[in-house]
Amino acid sequence: MTSTPQALLERGRRQAGTIRAIYQRGKQRRAWVRERHTQSPPLRAAVASDVAVTLKYRGEGRGHLSRTELVVETVRLAWVSDAFFAQLLYRGRVAALRRGVPVVPRLCHLGSMAVSQVCIGDPVLIEPGLYLPHGQVVIDGITQVGSDVIVFPWTTIGLRGGQYTGPTVGDGVHVGTGAKVVGPVTVGRGSRLGANTVVVHDVPAQSTVVGVPGHSRAIRT
Repeated sequence: MTSTPQALLERGRRQAGTIRAIYQRGKQRRAWVRERHTQSPPLRAAVASDVAVTLKYRGEGRGHLSRTELVVETVRLAWVSDAFFAQLLYRGRVAALRRGVPVVPRLCHLGSMAVSQVCIGDPVLIEPGLYLPHGQVVIDGITQVGSDVIVFPWTTIGLRGGQYTGPTVGDGVHVGTGAKVVGPVTVGRGSRLGANTVVVHDVPAQSTVVGVPGHSRAIRT
C-alpha cells in the first residue's frame, strides 16, 4: 500500500517527536549526573589522595609529596600499576562531567575498561584515597565509596535487578577478591569483606564478613 504525502509527513513528525523526547531525557540525565558530581572531590585533591593511598599499600609511602613529586609519582604509578591509570581516567572523567564537557567522559570510560577492565558508572561518587591493586572491577549505580578503601579484583559493587540505588561503602573498607556488594546496603567504616563474599544486607562498622550470603562478626581490636 502506497503512503500518501500527508501520511509520510505525519510519520516524520512522530519520529521527530520521538527523537526530541529521547534527546531531552538524555539532557536531563546529563544534568542530574553533573549536579550529583558537585559532591565529588576536586581533581587535584582526589589524585593526590589516590597517589598517597596507592603508595602506602604498595609499601612505598613517603609522607608529604611536593607538587613535582606528585606529578612524577602519578605518571609512574599510571605506568607500573595494573589499575592506577584506569583510576586516573575515572577522576578525569568526573572532572569533565562536573564541567559539562562532552565526549571526553565517554572516552575516559572506554579507556578505563580497555586498559584494566575497570567499569565505574557515571553516578558513582568515590572519595579521595581509593586503591585498586588490579583491574576487573565493576562499581555502578547511585553508589558512594569512602576514602582509604581497597577494592580487589573480580569484584562488583552495584545493583540488584530493577533498582538504581547501589551500596554506600564507608571509609577504610577492604573488599576482598571476588566479593559482591549489591543493592542499597551500607557497609560500615573499617569493615573487611572476605573473598567471594556476597553482601545483600547492611554491615556494621568494624566487621568481618564471609560467606554467601555474607555473615558478619565484629573485628577484635
